[in-house]
Amino acid sequence: MSFSASIALAVALVTSSNPSAAVTLNPMPQAQTVQQYVENYFADEPIMIKIAECESHFQQLSSDGSIYRGKIDNEDIGVMQINEHYQGSIAQKLNIDIYSLQGNLTYARYLYEKQGTQPWSSSKPCWGKTAQILADAAK
Repeated sequence: MSFSASIALAVALVTSSNPSAAVTLNPMPQAQTVQQYVENYFADEPIMIKIAECESHFQQLSSDGSIYRGKIDNEDIGVMQINEHYQGSIAQKLNIDIYSLQGNLTYARYLYEKQGTQPWSSSKPCWGKTAQILADAAK
């Protein structure tokens, strides 16, 4: 039994007027990896999943806990490698925190809806074949 479940059980037993009463515990939700979160978020746009893989290998944070930054351009941040120099002020106006996983994905969807895959064209050699396969499958 997990620590959280043990504490919940102990509290339930202590506060219960009938200590022998059955206690139903709801299981804690399973944590998601960044990859799973991206896959769920972009389930309707699979090319964006491949772009995230190519851009950051599904990394939102670096091993030291800081925001993951691009190796070629240090201003590319997060799982979708949103460029803070070009996109930061727009994201701010839209009240989107591109430094959080949710905000990074939200802004990526905003960009995708406005410009398609063009903002990620530098990584197209990695995801381009997937885009073609998806386009062929849609025909």
